[in-house]
Amino acid sequence: MDFEKIKDLMQSLDSSNLMDFELKLNDGFYLRMNKYNSQPISQNNSAPIVSNNNVTSAPTINNIAENISEPITIIPETKKEIKEGNIVASPIVGTFYSSSSPTKPAYVKVGDKVQEGDVLCIIEAMKVMNEITSQYSGEIVEILVNNEDMVEYNQPLFRII
Repeated sequence: MDFEKIKDLMQSLDSSNLMDFELKLNDGFYLRMNKYNSQPISQNNSAPIVSNNNVTSAPTINNIAENISEPITIIPETKKEIKEGNIVASPIVGTFYSSSSPTKPAYVKVGDKVQEGDVLCIIEAMKVMNEITSQYSGEIVEILVNNEDMVEYNQPLFRII
């Protein structure tokens, strides 16, 4: 997208009632504009603003666009790789444990086959050990957290295919 098109978008936002505008294109282009400002701006953007007995004209998006002296660098949006499989997420906030005790082996490791209902890990919350079971049958292809990590509600723990 070239500068003239961006300038036209800025003018359109300036003359509209919109306060926020966001544009994402398939080629990775991302543009976000808004009218939020810490200084008051008049409704028609042409009346002066009076503060501390000094009169200054209100800044407009058109004035800002005309005063840009440096080239605009457009940073492409990074695309997240979507992996196949089913995600088992944490149902609670707590501490993730891969086994029932430090001396015992992990419930599952990458490559293990699991059935629906098999115990995958334990999450400790408020001194209560909660067994987390698989909702899916398949193979563990990824373990997304480390032993004794703090996990959040709905945080992905395992990927099963």
